Amino acid sequence: MDLAYVCEWEKWPKSTHCPSVPLACAWSCRNLIAFTTDLRNDDQDLTRLIHILDTEHPWDVHSVSSEHSEAITCLEWDQSGSRLLSADANGQIKCWSMADHLANSWESPMGSLVEGDPIVALSWLHNGVKLALHVEKSGASSFGEKFSRVKFSPSLTLFGGKPMEGWIAVTVSGLVTVSLLKPSGQVLTSTESLCRLRGRVALADIAFTGGGNIVVATADGSSASPVQFYKVCVSVVSEKCRIDTEILPSLFMRCTTDLNRKDKFPAITHLKFLARDMSEQVLLCASSQTSSIVECWSLRKEGLPVNNIFQQISPVVGDKQPMILKWRILSATNDLDRVSAVALPKLPISLTNTDLKVASDTQFYPGLGLALAFHDGSVHIVHRLSLQTMAIFYSSTAPRSMDEPAIKRPRTTGPTVHFKAMQLSWTSLALVGIDNHGKLSMLRISPSMGHTLDVNLALRHLLFLLEYCMVTGYDWWDILLHVQPTMVQSLVERLHEEYTRQKAALQQVLSTRILAMKASLCKLSPCTVTLVCDYHAKLFLIAISSTLKSLLRPHILNTPDKSPGDRLTEICAKITDVDIDKVMINLKTEEFVLDMNTLQALQQLLQWVGDFVLYLLASLPNQGAPLRPGHSFLRDGTSLGMLRELMVVIRIWGLLKPSCLPVYTATSDTQDSMSLLFRLLTKLWICCRDEGPTSEPDEALVDECCLLPSQLLIPSLDWLPVSDGLVSRLQPKQPLRLHFGKAPILPGSATTLQLDGLIRATGQPKIDHLRRLHLGAHPTEECKACTRCGCVTMLKSPNKTTAVKQWEQRWIKNCLCGGLWRRMPLSCP
Repeated sequence: MDLAYVCEWEKWPKSTHCPSVPLACAWSCRNLIAFTTDLRNDDQDLTRLIHILDTEHPWDVHSVSSEHSEAITCLEWDQSGSRLLSADANGQIKCWSMADHLANSWESPMGSLVEGDPIVALSWLHNGVKLALHVEKSGASSFGEKFSRVKFSPSLTLFGGKPMEGWIAVTVSGLVTVSLLKPSGQVLTSTESLCRLRGRVALADIAFTGGGNIVVATADGSSASPVQFYKVCVSVVSEKCRIDTEILPSLFMRCTTDLNRKDKFPAITHLKFLARDMSEQVLLCASSQTSSIVECWSLRKEGLPVNNIFQQISPVVGDKQPMILKWRILSATNDLDRVSAVALPKLPISLTNTDLKVASDTQFYPGLGLALAFHDGSVHIVHRLSLQTMAIFYSSTAPRSMDEPAIKRPRTTGPTVHFKAMQLSWTSLALVGIDNHGKLSMLRISPSMGHTLDVNLALRHLLFLLEYCMVTGYDWWDILLHVQPTMVQSLVERLHEEYTRQKAALQQVLSTRILAMKASLCKLSPCTVTLVCDYHAKLFLIAISSTLKSLLRPHILNTPDKSPGDRLTEICAKITDVDIDKVMINLKTEEFVLDMNTLQALQQLLQWVGDFVLYLLASLPNQGAPLRPGHSFLRDGTSLGMLRELMVVIRIWGLLKPSCLPVYTATSDTQDSMSLLFRLLTKLWICCRDEGPTSEPDEALVDECCLLPSQLLIPSLDWLPVSDGLVSRLQPKQPLRLHFGKAPILPGSATTLQLDGLIRATGQPKIDHLRRLHLGAHPTEECKACTRCGCVTMLKSPNKTTAVKQWEQRWIKNCLCGGLWRRMPLSCP
């Protein structure tokens, strides 16, 4: 484990800015982090703040006044990573969602209340989606073998089996409250006692079973009292939410039954199920003022012994033996320093009680470990079943060079800085901690867990987790923290190999996600950085092609099976003629008829296609320079074929509306630029198309492309800006020190040096990367930028045409690369 970066507040007076008590923290599958602090004004009134940030731009924190009247006790993200629950010590629960789908703009349109009853545990209801991760099959060729869907019932289903959304919470007085989100937008809330004899609940946690039930664990805070478990069933009867509860077997912590330790650890300080969908295993921590002990328990089915008298009357055979559920301790630690926070893994690696032997292996897997933070400032990663230590991190008061002699480090005075809240990322390769000064620390957790792995095994670990993110749609930023520049080429190649082994239908589903993944990997190495531009251009080309083809309509209703777009692809692949008009004759042009306003509104997208074709052909003679953007397209038959199809579509639309055609600056008024470019593009496509043998472009084609700059003005394409994010600048052993609300001057990385020709000069007009509209050197329109690739587009649409709205609607929630949007200030460069 090592420190990647820390982000802290500017110097606040201690009297005005302080961490909440208790401090809450949550990490979403989209790599958004939420945590709480309190702000005290001059009148000594407290404002409860929720801070939400993206791990790539932690300084761009969005702080929202929660309007909670008491301390916030719980924060919980939903499984999509786009909504957040917050609960407080007054029984109020709020549901936060993105305003305009922006990661730095949040609002709370709904919630629920159990007035005056503090919330101690909170969770979204389970939606029934559970994916099992089979580490032992990481070398298998099929994604279906590596990641399998587990049969798991939602907590509550609507008509047709659709899961019903909502949340469940446990209060300090022993109540369980459930709120259901009806399709109409209303919130249906019901509250019930966990059992008849209600008592104080100091700690609680919530888990789900495969049968659709909910399990609640509670403790009153005293290690001398039992840890109670309850089964909760939620249903809707006559438009009302109904809650049924049932008592399950309870347990006493082992340390309290040991006579030597009976009074040594008087308080239970942490109670956690090992996973939200693993109600059979629970982690308990009991503490004194100076030390703690951690125990892991498992719920098992055991045969009930039958008296000999009854055996003689009716012998028990096979499955007829009566069974009972009983808690058994799996493992326990020795005395530890006082535990201040616990973070559990979210990676769904399925383990059973017999898997304890894994803990003795030398090669640990990150998803097997949970994190314990201690009051001395250290963090331990321990195996989640055996509790054996796997890795240790010793924090210091500030990030510094690791080679500085320890003897020179100043001794800290006063209370030790330690984490009050921690969360592991969704791949367990990163850990975020919020300390008792409100400072955020981001730690890397090595896939090897401190053990020496050969390069191939380390690459296989990272590749396996990248595939997991590709299948689930989770963000993979935390994996990029561990990718060294020397690994990039190999990872991209292996990722492509694994992708091509999958079935055609799955490849089609994952086609854009793998391009985005390759682009983010290539950003990390100077040798591959120009490929980032190529992958984003390919994403843009695929999006334009699918959108324009979707506008084509059959001329008559009783059409054959193939759509006009499919027939266009088939005919263009079959007819290799270099004359665009001869290809066009084979198409039913009546299927291409569109409204004139629609055609004119699409002109900017058609212009990009025309400019891109011209740029590629003009760069063919310079193909020996691999650092030139667009280089990979010159050998990509699929992309060249796609461009060729679009050129035919544009030609047909140009007959209907000449003003929608791409505009070229030619030296001759009589030159047909479209025909010229189509002829050269077809010759290049024939050299590398999938159907025929691959060959090098002949000299005649290269000579004609050399003449292009003298016939047409070659456009300077506006590629994506150099990302202002952190991941390409985070080097091991060199943690960065950042401040909330203050954009840093980041050290230049080797990758940015290769992009000098692509960096926009000061005063050069900026462009909307999705609409391909010029915004001017100093845009006056509000814009949003992608948190991952840096793609910029306007917040509000300037166009009212249906076709353009259809295009823009595709990017409302996410960017081309799948990244989230964040609002940009108008003064942003």
